[in-house]
Amino acid sequence: MIRNGARKIALTAVAGASVLALGLSGCSAGSNSGGGDGDRVLHVQAGTQPPVVANFNPFAPGVLSGTNGPIYEPLFFFNKTADTEPEGMVGDSFEYNEDGTQITVKIKPDLKWSDGKPLTAADVAFTFEYEANNPEANGLVSAEATDDTTVVLTYDTPQYTTEFARLGSTLIIPEHIWKDVKDFTAFANEKPVASGAYVVDKVSKESYTLKANPEFRDADKLGVKKVQYIAIDNNQTAQDLLAAGKLDWTGMFIPNPDSVTKNGIIDWINTPQDPTVLYTCSNVELGCTGPQTEVAVRQALNVAIDRSTINEKAFVGMTGEISPTFALLPRDEKWVADKANAVSPQKADTGEAGKILEAAGYTKGSDGIYEKGGVKLELNLISVDGWTDYNDAAKLIAEQAAQAGIKVTASTVQWQEFSDARQTGNFQLIVGGVVGTSVADPFQIYRDWFGGTEVASTSKVGEEIPAGRWNFSRYNNPVVDAAIQEAIGTNDEAKRKEIYATIQTEIVRDLPYIPVVINATQTFYNAKDFTGWPTEDDLYAFPPSWGAVSSGYILQHLQLKK
Repeated sequence: MIRNGARKIALTAVAGASVLALGLSGCSAGSNSGGGDGDRVLHVQAGTQPPVVANFNPFAPGVLSGTNGPIYEPLFFFNKTADTEPEGMVGDSFEYNEDGTQITVKIKPDLKWSDGKPLTAADVAFTFEYEANNPEANGLVSAEATDDTTVVLTYDTPQYTTEFARLGSTLIIPEHIWKDVKDFTAFANEKPVASGAYVVDKVSKESYTLKANPEFRDADKLGVKKVQYIAIDNNQTAQDLLAAGKLDWTGMFIPNPDSVTKNGIIDWINTPQDPTVLYTCSNVELGCTGPQTEVAVRQALNVAIDRSTINEKAFVGMTGEISPTFALLPRDEKWVADKANAVSPQKADTGEAGKILEAAGYTKGSDGIYEKGGVKLELNLISVDGWTDYNDAAKLIAEQAAQAGIKVTASTVQWQEFSDARQTGNFQLIVGGVVGTSVADPFQIYRDWFGGTEVASTSKVGEEIPAGRWNFSRYNNPVVDAAIQEAIGTNDEAKRKEIYATIQTEIVRDLPYIPVVINATQTFYNAKDFTGWPTEDDLYAFPPSWGAVSSGYILQHLQLKK
C-alpha cells in the first residue's frame, strides 16, 4: 500500500524499545538454526504499529499488511517495476472478446481454499459481483462461471485500460465464507480462508505470524514456512533490529544505509516508484473548506516549492523527479502529451507565486503574508508523526511557502488521525503518497486518484472514500470523469494519448495533488540467510515488504540458504 497504512513504519523521536520486548519468534536472523517447528522464521516489518489488532479483511482500511498477497491473491500478478506480461496466481490465462467488453478467464485447475474446500470459477464470479468490489460502479454486467475453471466477465463498456484493476488487484474470496458476511465493513475476518501461500498462525499485541498454507498450489516449493510481522513504533528500534540481524525484511527510509548493512547480513535496494504529494481537500461542492480550495492558491504553492532542496535535505538525494501528469518517467514517457509538463519545477519561483495570487485578488500584508478580504492566507499541513522524511519535507515546504507569502503551519499527527483525516476529508493539506501504477500506463492513477463522483472514486467530506479508490482530495471534475470513461473503452494507443492529454490539461492546471517528488523506496533484506530477493539485476517484483500482492509473490520466491 501507498504511503498509506502499510507504506512506512511510524517513527517517533523516542529511541528504541527493547528488542526483547518485541516477541521475536524462532531463531534470530543471521542463523540457520530452526524455529519452534524446525523452520527458520522470516522476521518482517511492514508498517504495523503496536498494539496489533487482528484484522484480515481485505476490504478494510486498517487491514494488516500481510493480508493482501501472502493470504489473499488476485487472478494475476503485475510487476509494477517493468512493462512485462502478468503472471498467473489464481488465474491461468485470459482473453478479451472482439470489442473488449468481455474477459474470459481460465483459472488453474484443482485449486483449494486454505480450509480444503475446492476453489472454482464460481468463487471468482462471486468475488467480482461482491458488493465491496463496486460491481455497478465498475460497469460489471455479469460474472458467470461456465465451468469449474472458466469465468466470463461481461461489462457495459470495453475494459482494456482497466486490466490491472480487474485482474491484478481484485482479491479472490471464497463464496462459502463471504456470502454470510452481512456487513463487510465491520468484519475483522480474524481467521481468514484464502488461496495464498500463507494462513494466520497466531496474533499478539506485538506481532502476528503467518505459516505455510498446506493447501497452497505450490506448497512443496515454499522455502519460508513461517513469517512473523513485527509491530514497531519507532525508527531507532527498527534500525537496531536490522543492524543486529534480527529483522529480515522491511521497507523504510534510512538516510545512512551503511549503518544497517555493515553487519554483512542486510542488503538494500532503492526503487523510486510512488509519487509523494500534498493532498489538498480541493472541492467546495463536496464539502472542502479553506484557502486550498482555490486553484490559484494551489498553483502558487506549487511554484513556491523548491523540490531540489526537499530531495537533498529531506530525502538525502534518493528521490526521483516527479511529473505533474503523474506519468512515471522514464517508463511512461510516451504518455506525456505536452513535454513542457514532463517534470515539475525543481526550483522555487516566489515571483511567479506572487503574480498568481495577486491575479486572484490577494494582496501582501505588512508581515509579508498575502491576504484577501482581510483574511490571511494560512494553511495547515499535517504528516504522520515519525515519518521523518515526510516530516522534514513538511517543514521545508512551510519555510518555502513563507518566502512566497503563504503561511503554512506544519504539524504531525498519529497514524490513525492521519487515516481518519484523509478518509473523511477533514484536512487542508497532507504530505502523503499516491500509489504508483502497476502497469506502464497512468490510467490507474487518473481513475483511482483523480476520478470524481461520476466514476465512484471520491465522496463528500464526512463520507469515506469508496473501497479500492483513493481520491482523498475530493477532486471532482466532469471533464476528467468523462475522459476516464472514454479511456476505458479504447484499445487504440493514439486515441488513448488524446484522452490522456485532456486529463493532463485539467490536473496540471487544477493541482488537487501538488506533486513533490517520486519517493525513495528503500527495501532492506537479509541476503545472508535467504535467496530469491528482487535485485537490480532481477527486479521481478516491487521489493518492499509492505507492497500489496507483490509481497506475497516475493515470499513464494524466497529460499533459505543451506
